[in-house]
Amino acid sequence: MCGIAGLFTKYEDLSENIKLLSDMSKTLTRRGPDENGIFIDHNVALIHRRLVVIDKENGKQPMVCGKKGEKYVIVYNGELYNTEELRTELIKKGYEFKGHSDTEVVLKMYIEYGKECADKLNGIFAFAIYEMYNKKLFLCRDKVGVKPLFYSQYKNGIVFASEIKALLKSGKVSPVIDEEGLYEIFFLGPARTPGTGVFKNINELLPGEYAEYSDGKLKKTTYFRLKAGEHTDSPEQTAEKVKYLLTDAIEKQLISDVPLCFFLSGGLDSSIITQTASNYYRKKKLGKAVTYSVEYKDNLRYFQKSSFQPTSDVEYIKLMVENADTIHNEVILDNEDLARALYPSVEARDLPGYVDVDSSLLLFCKEIKNNFTVALSGECADELFGGYPWYHNKEILFEDCFPWSRSQKIRRSILKDGVLPKGEEYVREKYLQTINNTDKLSTDSKLTARMREMFSLNYYWFMQCLLERKDRCSMYSGLEVRVPFCDYRIVEYAYNMPWEIKALGGREKGIVRKAFEDILPYDIVWRKKSPYPKTHNPVYMEICAKKVKEISKKKTSLNELLSRDGIQDIIDNPENISSPWYGQLMKAPQILAYIIELDYWFQKYNVVIE
Repeated sequence: MCGIAGLFTKYEDLSENIKLLSDMSKTLTRRGPDENGIFIDHNVALIHRRLVVIDKENGKQPMVCGKKGEKYVIVYNGELYNTEELRTELIKKGYEFKGHSDTEVVLKMYIEYGKECADKLNGIFAFAIYEMYNKKLFLCRDKVGVKPLFYSQYKNGIVFASEIKALLKSGKVSPVIDEEGLYEIFFLGPARTPGTGVFKNINELLPGEYAEYSDGKLKKTTYFRLKAGEHTDSPEQTAEKVKYLLTDAIEKQLISDVPLCFFLSGGLDSSIITQTASNYYRKKKLGKAVTYSVEYKDNLRYFQKSSFQPTSDVEYIKLMVENADTIHNEVILDNEDLARALYPSVEARDLPGYVDVDSSLLLFCKEIKNNFTVALSGECADELFGGYPWYHNKEILFEDCFPWSRSQKIRRSILKDGVLPKGEEYVREKYLQTINNTDKLSTDSKLTARMREMFSLNYYWFMQCLLERKDRCSMYSGLEVRVPFCDYRIVEYAYNMPWEIKALGGREKGIVRKAFEDILPYDIVWRKKSPYPKTHNPVYMEICAKKVKEISKKKTSLNELLSRDGIQDIIDNPENISSPWYGQLMKAPQILAYIIELDYWFQKYNVVIE
């Protein structure tokens, strides 16, 4: 993976402002620590930071290619999983290739097909292509939204980048948040409205969206979206197809010129990836797969069962390591380190985030990067195949709200009276926008229609938050993490799968369990879903409470918004929080950690409230 950025201005000669471009590039060094490059054509600049994974010599960027005297330039962040099929297609059309990088394939696909190339690409990516001959910029983001692409239009141009920090460094946009940005932070965070960058005048291309910029105008087009259709396969055929699609996605994502490993939690999703990869390695005589798991110091001692987290992962990890015959590594995190890592987690996201769920992943990836550059992870199976409790609890299922943040009461409690009075209304509006834009069939039953709505809510909101977390926290250490469940073919198939098949046997992800029951241990296949592990150690709560008390004494614009009494009540009565702030895990310690991240974000980014 890499980091990309660029400027397209109306009047400036960017060759006279190399320092600005260099400074923008430096903000993305963590995404691309191996190489960097800048292309300048008068008023256009394309910036690239490279993490070398495929074809070190021939994959250098920015990459320039000509055809019939016309030149095209690309900066690309991502991995293309149908590279060889597309290369073969292009060779038949007369194209020649210098190397085996996917960047060259993407560029030549654009030269051949123009904007229509987007629909032919299967991968995780964000890229920009500049057509020198007609002064046109093309921006594109992958179908599922695994890789980020932010942009900001201003009076005389456009600036884009993989991360918000590069936009802010450009000087074309300022760290300002208005009322809408505050609603995003306090009533939706760590999620954010699709396409919104929270900061004023910063936006993001949506998943499955591309944009064309020329003559000072930006035109956006959605080339991929969830579309309703009939599912005609039997349960047996469906299980067979799920197994084929996922196995194919996993095997395609094992291609790398650098060391590759696997996240293993002992849950169904990471176990499927690990076992499938291990079988592939064995067949190809590639040696043993290497796996990593994460745990917290003294966590078993303080583990608390809940409906969201009924069992600990330790025994299941051991079972999978034995079954898949992997070389396993356990990373044990210290709670003080976990709290300290809240700060770089904010820098990784450029926003307050998923607190210790972020910081633990950031520390985990940092450790893995000591030995590996690429990893595969089991993200997003739950969103696609009904893995969360809110899919199965009928009361929550038909509740007319975001299921992972059902009540705004706890969010309202940390704000002073009268602050952001339309917060609940703002959330409601965003919820309804997603529901109303969900594609359905006229023949859908009430349950089927609601399951499509739940799929859309999870896909465009909850899943995007987790993908953002995975991208930023891994790329902060220059680790590329691939997510096979996010293959768009799997997304399309899962969207139209009837609930009675998807939840086969009345189980979460029932069809996935059925599809892989022949290669996994019984106890793994039928284990109740357990989320990403969090710390249960009370010392973490103590650390966060102490820091929040210090923050409350400062005179800051943030404290003008916060209720000291409301926050103190969380510190004094953590057990009174009946439902999480967000998702499944954000209770008292995490709410306090969110305040810590807010305070740091306001300071570090010099945030101004408009």
